[in-house]
Amino acid sequence: MRLRTSCNIKFEISEPTPFILMLRPRSGSQQWVEREEYKITPSIPVMEFTDNYGNLCQRLIAQPGQFLISTSSEIVTSNFIDQGFGASFVDIQNLPDAVLSYLLPSRYCESDCFYEMSSSITNGHLYGYNQVSAITNWLRDNISYLPGSNNQPLSASQVNIRRFGVCRDFAHLGIALCRSLSIPARIVVGYLYGLEPMDMHAWFEAYVGDRWYTFDATQINSPGGYVILGFGRDAADVAIFNQFGPLVYPTEQLVKVEQILSDT
Repeated sequence: MRLRTSCNIKFEISEPTPFILMLRPRSGSQQWVEREEYKITPSIPVMEFTDNYGNLCQRLIAQPGQFLISTSSEIVTSNFIDQGFGASFVDIQNLPDAVLSYLLPSRYCESDCFYEMSSSITNGHLYGYNQVSAITNWLRDNISYLPGSNNQPLSASQVNIRRFGVCRDFAHLGIALCRSLSIPARIVVGYLYGLEPMDMHAWFEAYVGDRWYTFDATQINSPGGYVILGFGRDAADVAIFNQFGPLVYPTEQLVKVEQILSDT
């Protein structure tokens, strides 16, 4: 599947404001970036770096006045997410070093609080992928997906109490449940073709069978068309923008994902 993604964000800046952005997809085993545009208006110096999770990040200082970020990409990605029923649990001593940090509790994923709950949800399921699938099904059946219901990140414990939330909240609770069973899990932020209503999207991945698999409790029938912008332990690591100083909120944010149809 070939997709065209775009994100346009507008701010009104009152004083020089440092930003860190995460709006560039990178090519890898799950997607290929064919073309990309990235515009900052007005033009200002921008520095790029790769963070601890391999995400492409841009840092800059926005000046007073109107500040616009405009990005677009053409991406080749899979029509369907891979499934791996029967993929085995990986013993901790056999995990790659880079995966170990995704076993630990983090700011929004208090996995040390969820062992009894996750054990109950996954009781009778084969260790590994099937456990994560059971967790995903439990989330879908027990947490109400309400886009736009929450603008601030909630922790897994808060989501478990509220029993409703946005995509990011589903990811936090799914990650915490997986980590409590010693299954590495990480949040992913990016785009999803066909998402309603269209916006940035969050889901999670779990490491079983010696690889990462995608899980998204907000969607049914394992759709494809995912475009990854960033990975992290939880939402604190994958904000599409971090701004420092007096709070600044976007006055406009428009996200689009379109399929590029073959000429033939």
